[in-house]
Formats: sequence, C-alpha cells, structure tokens
Amino acid sequence: MNVPLKKRFWKDVTVQPEGTGYAVFLDNRQLKTPKKSSLLLPNKALADGVAAEWDAIEGKINPLAMHLTRCANATIDKVVFEREAVGDMLTEYGGTDLLCYRAETPAALVERQAAAWDPLLDWAAQTFDARLLTAEGVMHIPQPPEAIENLRAAVQEHSAWEMTALHDLVTISGSLVLGLAVSKGHIAGQDAWPLSRIDETWQEEFWGVDDEATEMAANKRSDFLKAEHLLQLVRG
Repeated sequence: MNVPLKKRFWKDVTVQPEGTGYAVFLDNRQLKTPKKSSLLLPNKALADGVAAEWDAIEGKINPLAMHLTRCANATIDKVVFEREAVGDMLTEYGGTDLLCYRAETPAALVERQAAAWDPLLDWAAQTFDARLLTAEGVMHIPQPPEAIENLRAAVQEHSAWEMTALHDLVTISGSLVLGLAVSKGHIAGQDAWPLSRIDETWQEEFWGVDDEATEMAANKRSDFLKAEHLLQLVRG
C-alpha cells in the first residue's frame, strides 16, 4: 500500500547553528529524523545541501528525490550506532573485490580489465600495504588475511558520515578498492564509474544496448556520484 506524499507546508527554509553542528528549519520547525532525533549536520556545507533539497520542493514531498536528507537520516539513526559493523561489512567486499576476478577470454577483454584494474590494485598495495590476488573466472579465491586487515583499518578510519558515503561507493560498484580510491581522492567518481562496468560495456559492444539495463545503470551511476558528492560535503 502506497503512503500518500505530504505537500509542502512551509514558506522558508533556513540553516542555523545548533550545538556542535547545524540544523535545518522549515519556518520555525526543526527537521527531525524518522526516529525523531534532531537532524544535526556536521558542517554548514552539508546543512546547506539538505536545506536546498527542501527548498526545491514545490508540491509534494518525494523522499526518493532527496539524497542528502536520506543519507543524513541513515547516518544519525543507524550508522552512528553501527559504524564499526558497517565498516566490517564493507571490508568483506575486499574478499570478493570486483577488480580481482578476470575474464579468461577473449584476449581483448582480458587486456582491457588488466589495463584498468591492475593500477588500482597496485595503488591499494602501495597505499594500504594490501596486495590482493587475482584469478580467472568466478571461483572464489581467499585473499591474504593481512591485506584484508589493512583494508579494514583503512575503512574504519572513516567517520560515521563518511562511512555512509563509502557504503554507497563500495556496494554500488562492487569494489572496496574502487570505493576507497574515490574516498581517498585517488580517482574521481566520474572516472571510477566506467571502471566498475568494463564487463557490461564489453557485452553492450557485442550484443547491443538493452534499454532497461541502460536505465538501471544510469540510476546507479547517479547514486555513485551522489555518494562522492556527500563525501565532499561532509569533508567541508
């Protein structure tokens, strides 16, 4: 059953300092999370972003169109209390990282994957002392425990707000290494996204484009770039 969307009931949206952060007000009503906690943002840049989403509403409120607000709600209501567990879950992607599983054939695809992914694995090895192994096919290969632990440490360095953004970077791309590369500023999101879709792009080149798959990919790309934007705002 669909819940009817509420209509805009406020005139002005403002950002005001509140405690150690910033709050967003709809007229004189402070925004709350779904669990009724104060929606306090860590800096003005992020608060301004949330406020802009609410100020842009002209008719009905559509939460699905308010990415920063949804991420703020998730961070305050969940990630703040489960940051370490979320980090551990993301670390598990390192054990099955997209960049580690390579095609056996054709040679051109093998070369394309190596050219795109090997430099990122080298970066992870140099930056985190985390050398991940590669294999042909989809059969699981165990990764060196010390490499996974070093990646875990890199993930756990993220604050709860950063972890929310990293969560989307990793889960949408399927690669912990790629997500960390964007988080660390080693590669821009717009350049990282195509690297996560080398196999799909290869298939499209040979079999043509499927409209439904293309739309889904566009939505994922949008969410991936929004996660990078959230990370930038969180860091001021």
